[in-house]
Order: sequence, then structure tokens, then C-alpha cells
Amino acid sequence: MSHRRRTRILCTIGPASASEEVMEGLFDAGMDVARLNFSHGTHQDHRVIFDRLRRLSKARSQFLAILQDLSGPKIRLGSVAPGTVLTEGSRFILTSDPIEGNEEGAQVTYQQLADEVAPGHGVLLDDGLLALEVER
Repeated sequence: MSHRRRTRILCTIGPASASEEVMEGLFDAGMDVARLNFSHGTHQDHRVIFDRLRRLSKARSQFLAILQDLSGPKIRLGSVAPGTVLTEGSRFILTSDPIEGNEEGAQVTYQQLADEVAPGHGVLLDDGLLALEVER
């Protein structure tokens, strides 16, 4: 009867776990899969981490899968005036018209946004830190 472990241990590697010392500890703890979250950081940051993981895996003769969690498409805001602060409960207009953003509204890069949202839908800004609700 084989006692081979079937469960995989997946570790997300980010700024707090990207050092060689921490990675060694993750290998020692049984890490089978290293996850790189491409929603954050630069491709160069991830390249450094990827190379470090491969080097450590080879030095230890220990197989390691690397999972690249790719960020999906993001709708961007156009330029926003410095010092702009939104007030909770106030109306904020998202438009495809080329405007400089302020407390009243901002341009979005996705021309069809108005066609794809309906009253009551939520729209998140700043990686989910701000939540808007569609009125019309």
C-alpha cells in the first residue's frame, strides 16, 4: 500500500514570502505548488521570484509546480485631478467622454460600460476599495 501524499500544498508567493529564506521554509513545509498573483507586482518582480523558485527547486532536487494566476482585463479610469476625494453617498458619473476626473465623475476606458450595467449593479474602483451602485 502506497503512503504517497495526494493532497497538494499551494503557497501564494508575494512580497512577504519572496525571500530565499522564507521560500526555503515553504519547501521544508511541503510546498508543491507556488502561486504567483499577476494582479499585483510587475512582470520583472515575478521573473525574479520565478527564477529563485526554479533555482531552489533544482538545488533541492524537489519538483515544484508554478501557477501563474493571471489578472483579467481591467477597466481603467482616465486622468483624475490631484486631491480628488469622493464623498460617501454622493453621485459619481462614469462616462466614456474624454474628461478630467473630479469629485463628480471620471472617464472610463471601456466604451460599452453603460450598455453592460443596469440599475442596482455594483461597480468597483481602485481594486475594490471603492464600491459604486449603478442608478441609471
